[in-house]
Amino acid sequence: MEYHNINELLDMDVIRKIGLNEVVEILTPVLITWHDGKSRLCGDFRSLYNYPKAERYPIPRIPHSLDKLAKAKYITKIDFMKGLQQNGVKPNSMKLLRIICHMSIYDYTRMPFGIKNAPAHFQKMMNTIFQEEILVLSKCTPINLKISLKKCNFGQQELLALEHKVSGLSLAIDQNKVAAVLQKPVQKNIKEMQSFLGFPSYYRSHIKSFFHISSSLYKLCSKDVVFKITKERRDAYERIKHEMTKTPVPILPDFELPFRGSPYQRQIVDGEPRGGVICYISRQLKDSEARYGATQTEFLCLVWALEKLHSYLEGAVFEVYIECTALKSLLNIKTTNRHMLR
Repeated sequence: MEYHNINELLDMDVIRKIGLNEVVEILTPVLITWHDGKSRLCGDFRSLYNYPKAERYPIPRIPHSLDKLAKAKYITKIDFMKGLQQNGVKPNSMKLLRIICHMSIYDYTRMPFGIKNAPAHFQKMMNTIFQEEILVLSKCTPINLKISLKKCNFGQQELLALEHKVSGLSLAIDQNKVAAVLQKPVQKNIKEMQSFLGFPSYYRSHIKSFFHISSSLYKLCSKDVVFKITKERRDAYERIKHEMTKTPVPILPDFELPFRGSPYQRQIVDGEPRGGVICYISRQLKDSEARYGATQTEFLCLVWALEKLHSYLEGAVFEVYIECTALKSLLNIKTTNRHMLR
């Protein structure tokens, strides 16, 4: 497998073979398994993390990228072939990206995986993408980069993107990935449990009251807690898997229509008059927040929900439904305690 990776990178001019007299510092190569089951070669560049100045550049958040697909009739997804490795490396930096294996010693001539500034640099070059996948809503300007044709989709009404099944109307969980999770037995240690929780956490906007359901499992991963699977935790484990299969398919937001939301109980933003869930939000209360009274807790949830969903609500007309009538009186109180004002 290593021979295949080295020869492929040499053919693509991603690496170059160097002489023994050029050796300064050599890093260890690492083989990683990609999501398609194939292995890829990269270097262990952790020793370089403290040297290059961090390049600051915003990378689009996944929900915001997917929301842009609302009302799209046809969607095209373009995947760049080894996207990062289509960026060149300056000659004076190549010696820092040096790896060794039993075949020889090599310098990277193009940007490898694992470099601290690689995502920011790539995003800066291609500001319309999230990592390697592009969701195209309009005509694409030629950018002279190679694409992986087998990973591209053209003119589709529905396709898989960023681990979601998307269309111009809705956003669903990729059930092929859920099927693999459903087969998993209850995890036996903290590391396995953390690995399991990472998957539903990625889709938590699809799962109603996710943190309420999973709180006992997150506590199980704490350092001061003995790892023990109780009936409560086993039930929570199975319920999370069940919720991922039965959850309603969220709709994409229509910003021309008003929004309706209930931040505490239902925890959704609900587009009207279409009447569908856009997303669920939830979080655990901090220890200090758990001691709040009912009114303070409702107020906390309201403020947090508005802040969390500001990208949907800012500048839009929306309604908030709450179950605590005491909050209505706050609108008429001229003075209140400092905590509530904050």
